[in-house]
Amino acid sequence: MAESSPPATAPTGGPATPPRVLPWMLAYTLGRLVIAAALVGLLWAVGLGGYPALLFGALLSMPVAYFLLQPVRDKFTAALAARSEARRSAKEELRSRLSGPATE
Repeated sequence: MAESSPPATAPTGGPATPPRVLPWMLAYTLGRLVIAAALVGLLWAVGLGGYPALLFGALLSMPVAYFLLQPVRDKFTAALAARSEARRSAKEELRSRLSGPATE
C-alpha cells in the first residue's frame, strides 16, 4: 500500500489548495476528440469513407492518444490524487474538531 504523506501546507500555514481538475479533464477530453477527428479525416482522405472510417478512426485513436496525451493524463491524475488527499485531510480535521478536546 502507498505511504501516507503529510498534507501539503500553504505559505500561511493552512492547508494548500489542491490543483484544479477541470482544466486537465477538458484538455484530455479535447485532445482525445482532436486525435479521433484527425484520424477519421486522414482515413477519409486516404479513401476509406463512411462508417468504416469512423470505426477505424475511433479504434486507432485509442493507442495514439495513450502515447501522445501521457503528460496531460499524468497531470490530470496528479490533480485528482491531490484533490482526494486534500478532501481526506479536511475530513479528518473536521472529525477531530467535532469530537472536541480529549478528556482524561
